[in-house]
Amino acid sequence: MSSVLDVVLSSAFLAAALRIATPYLLAALGGLVAERAGISNIALEGQMLSAACTGALVAGYSGSVTVGALCGVAVATLLGVLLAALRLELGADAIIAGIGLNLLASGGTAYAVYSLLDDKGGTSGLKSGSLPTVTLPGVENVPVLGDVVSGQNMVTWLAFLAAPFVAWLFYRTRFGFHLRAVGEMPDAAASVGIAVRRVQYTGLALSGALAGLAGVFLSMGYVSFFVRDMTAGRGFIALAAVFLGGMRPWGVFLAALGFGAAEALAVQLGSLDVPPQLVSTIPYAMTLVALALYAWRRKRRGRVVPTAASL
Repeated sequence: MSSVLDVVLSSAFLAAALRIATPYLLAALGGLVAERAGISNIALEGQMLSAACTGALVAGYSGSVTVGALCGVAVATLLGVLLAALRLELGADAIIAGIGLNLLASGGTAYAVYSLLDDKGGTSGLKSGSLPTVTLPGVENVPVLGDVVSGQNMVTWLAFLAAPFVAWLFYRTRFGFHLRAVGEMPDAAASVGIAVRRVQYTGLALSGALAGLAGVFLSMGYVSFFVRDMTAGRGFIALAAVFLGGMRPWGVFLAALGFGAAEALAVQLGSLDVPPQLVSTIPYAMTLVALALYAWRRKRRGRVVPTAASL
């Protein structure tokens, strides 16, 4: 027990939790924007995977990490627009369309890597490089704090800035007001002159861009190469964070941190005398517990308390 506490209280664990929470946070914020626009983005997984593959391939062939990252985010953004088109123009079910895009991304990335590199596993043979880290002068030498925050990847910093940005977007801008209005009552929003479809297209594009940044981090920040299906369900866990956080930016932020901490704990416990089968289930078990907690909380809020007049 003491060894587990030593792991949890160490600066290495805290730094790993922030790093591992990065893709969860970005993807969850993307899912939140889509939910607020009234369209569930089940394709977060596929958008992350497509961005991760595109970023690594483009960076490797162009020699520019920046160009690779931008191309990865652009591909995920286009998938977000495609999801909106399938839903709004063709009337497709958003859940089914999202699952279809996920399957397309899984097969498409594997085919692209095999066609270009003749490798079924990933891009480990291609030098794609990594996005830079951020060192904070004066902070890096501070005990504990310096080890935790200094030296984190630039995308991690962008992820933590994305939470206040989304909160500001929702509650301090006209677009955020329109987005929430469209997601809650599209007919009422249209009746007062809000361009419902344009707002939804923009929301899904922003959702895809955030998920794309999460995917780029996986292949160009977390590691420096792409591996087939490397998202490993993170997009679906991010969706759980959206609902666990009550569909509010700061609630989603805390939920994503929790999932990141759970995965970091699983990684750290792997070095201790703990069965690996048990360790690998920690992030997914936490997801199930979180969804059960969310369902219980919704049921409790919706429960009608009988009054004397109704008896």
